[in-house]
Amino acid sequence: MSLRAHGDRKYRPSTLLGGAAEWDALRVEHRQIGPGAQNCVRPECTELVYILSGQALVRRTGDGQKQEGMARPSTSWLVPAGTHETLLELDGSTECLIIFLPDKLLEDSALADYGIDPDRTQLAYAGGFADATLAQIGAALHGMLGRESQPMDRIFADGLRTALAAHLIGNYTVDRWQPSTRAPSLDAKRLQRVLDFMEAQLADDLSLDDLAREACLSPYHFSRLFHEATGRPPHRYLIERRIQVAQKMLQSEQSSMVEVALDTGFGSQASFARAFRKVTGVTPSQYREQSRR
Repeated sequence: MSLRAHGDRKYRPSTLLGGAAEWDALRVEHRQIGPGAQNCVRPECTELVYILSGQALVRRTGDGQKQEGMARPSTSWLVPAGTHETLLELDGSTECLIIFLPDKLLEDSALADYGIDPDRTQLAYAGGFADATLAQIGAALHGMLGRESQPMDRIFADGLRTALAAHLIGNYTVDRWQPSTRAPSLDAKRLQRVLDFMEAQLADDLSLDDLAREACLSPYHFSRLFHEATGRPPHRYLIERRIQVAQKMLQSEQSSMVEVALDTGFGSQASFARAFRKVTGVTPSQYREQSRR
């Protein structure tokens, strides 16, 4: 059975990496999907996206269901055949496997053999979930791409397709899958990762989106949770850290004012002076003079 896949039509911009492979009722594409709004289509086959690397905040709407979550390695995103997607946006780039399956994952006769009602096999529009079984199947399919075909590939692919279909029906039908209701959190480990990221990138132009992505949160939730954890909004915390580093540089007297400004992430000496005075109450020159005494 040949599938009418839609990777090229839906994911723009995207690059096909290492080609694609197709077997009976199964197609796998290895893609790098760029940031921005994608081209929503009504798929004729079921689509499962498995993230290999990269990170992006995903906003999507399908059949009226709005979803927002982080696409990061080992997470999956499911789009059942016939889903009317009206929004799909990514704020970053991700490397992924896109797995296409038929509208009917398993024939009615096969389902009946196992006492499964075909009417209860409708898949959910599920996204942002991590599943160890899908990770294993994804790794196996990924390993079959980009190499010469082997005599047993078709049998192996048939087995993986059947296992994948059974797993999806067993766990991700509309009456089984429930989106997580857990409130977003910024635990100590993720907070430290963000703080370390700030320290390493103090001289760069960091945005709220950059920091939120590091925490695997939406900008809205990250800003609120960071404020709760540190007592300061992210931007203010970053400015204060830059000023603290600048103070040490000014005390050493080994760098000029312009060098201090640029090395601590300020675009100009003037913007540095304004921020420095706002935080410390004195200008950088006054602070350097005071530190000599």
